[in-house]
Amino acid sequence: MINRKIENRIREFYKKDKKALLITGARQVGKTYIIREVGKADFESFIEINFLENRTAQSLFENAKSSADILLRISAITDQPLVPGKTLIFFDEVQECKELVTAIKFLVDEGSYRYILSGSLLGVDLKDIRSAPVGYMDVFEMFPLDFEEFSMANGVSQRVIDSLRKAYETQTPIDAIVHEKMMDLFRLYLIVGGMPSVVARYLATNNLQEVAQEQRAILALYRQDIAKYDPNNKLYLEDIFALIPSELNSKNKRFILKNLNENFKFSRYQNSFLWLKNAGVALPTFCVTEPTVPLMLNKSANLFKLFLSDVGLLASMYMDGIQLKLLNREKDINFGSVYENAAAQELKAHGYDLYYFNSKKQGELDFVIERGGDVLPIEIKSGKDYQRHAALDNVLGNKDYAIPTAFVFQNDNVSVNGRIVYLPIYMLMFLQKEDISTPQIYKLNLDGLN
Repeated sequence: MINRKIENRIREFYKKDKKALLITGARQVGKTYIIREVGKADFESFIEINFLENRTAQSLFENAKSSADILLRISAITDQPLVPGKTLIFFDEVQECKELVTAIKFLVDEGSYRYILSGSLLGVDLKDIRSAPVGYMDVFEMFPLDFEEFSMANGVSQRVIDSLRKAYETQTPIDAIVHEKMMDLFRLYLIVGGMPSVVARYLATNNLQEVAQEQRAILALYRQDIAKYDPNNKLYLEDIFALIPSELNSKNKRFILKNLNENFKFSRYQNSFLWLKNAGVALPTFCVTEPTVPLMLNKSANLFKLFLSDVGLLASMYMDGIQLKLLNREKDINFGSVYENAAAQELKAHGYDLYYFNSKKQGELDFVIERGGDVLPIEIKSGKDYQRHAALDNVLGNKDYAIPTAFVFQNDNVSVNGRIVYLPIYMLMFLQKEDISTPQIYKLNLDGLN
């Protein structure tokens, strides 16, 4: 079994909250599997209703007069008992039943049972379902396995992970042998990626040919969904999707619309880019005009890089046998695009919005994120000259930005030079967004105004 972090999040949600929960994410990231695991392990009764496979279930909410009416209909289409307080009802492929948006409010209000929803973002529009009444449903987004999950799936112990985390936090070098083994594992992650079925195939066979076969099957599913979506725009989608590897391999990695069609403007393609983003297929990383907080205010909507949602799928789309070249550490190959894709995937899974900085005068930074109220510049280096970073030096030297520190993720061990921290590329797994769930109590003193 491959352990996923979101499993604990779901369990904690049901301990503390009475609302429904919607799990979103791209195809094949393991949503249904995790929900079944939690439902069967944590609830006395688990009921699964798939609106795509069971067409009659789509009429569950039609002309329903009350929550009692809906629950009566649910009991009629399942052989599992509805045990008050001990039943989890799973509505899958919810995009096929838009009436559920209205119904979930009444079901949550009724309060006898718990509810979890899921739907693939590929080829569907979950906008209406996401806009369910506030206070009745939360949304968790699920991603492919991040590197920490991949490491543990491959047998790296929690003790080792904890020791690596301590080295990251204290900015101290780690054992050279451990470092080399983790680098080997990271290179394997670049090839296998984090799609659960692909990881499972690798763990079962250690055969990279079978890994590639599974990846091609997932890419074929993606292309099928693209073909189903909006016949008037599907050619744009197909072109954009096919161009991602080559655009990332270009000098500045920025997605150039002229490579699609010289006569089309961004507005013509905007919906297609949004679809790929909302579908979880692609990860747009937008340019900011200044590396200052809040980054969103400096965002250029029509300047972006487009990464693939899974680095293993990206590697499989390259046609030059990059997998073996990665394993053999061939020096004449530019692995920058694959490293950056892994970084984008990791940052997104850890809750960060994706931005990069580019200036004609100062140069380009691979990523900039907001951390602890400051901007944190991040450079991703796949080669040995990782201490050469003119743009990073320029930005750190600009007093207007007042940037306290910067990270360079690369292939060597931990080291520090002034405000720049050099970290092994696999330590991206520890760059987590701050937990804001802890209550922050603030009481304003209005003495004298009473």
